[in-house]
Amino acid sequence: MIRHSVILKLKDGISTAEKQAFFEAVDSLVNIEGVQKFEVLKQISPKNHFEYGISMEFDDATGYDYYSNHPSHVHFVENYWMKSVADFLEIDYELM
Repeated sequence: MIRHSVILKLKDGISTAEKQAFFEAVDSLVNIEGVQKFEVLKQISPKNHFEYGISMEFDDATGYDYYSNHPSHVHFVENYWMKSVADFLEIDYELM
């Protein structure tokens, strides 16, 4: 099992409509085959500057690679992520 998580901060000055479009696009990622336990989270700790988290699981590296290279994911990165995200931290875990 692989747990893919991304913690992010949106760009300053992003409009409400842009933010809504971004999260609608995020939500569509759940439709990619192999995505499991999909969650979008609001970060509440004052210990860092990140605002949101996205978390999902895959059965194995093959499923994760399929997701990463899927046209819907590539479209999301090129058309939403690059335009809206100021900073992020990506962490991928395997069970020990």
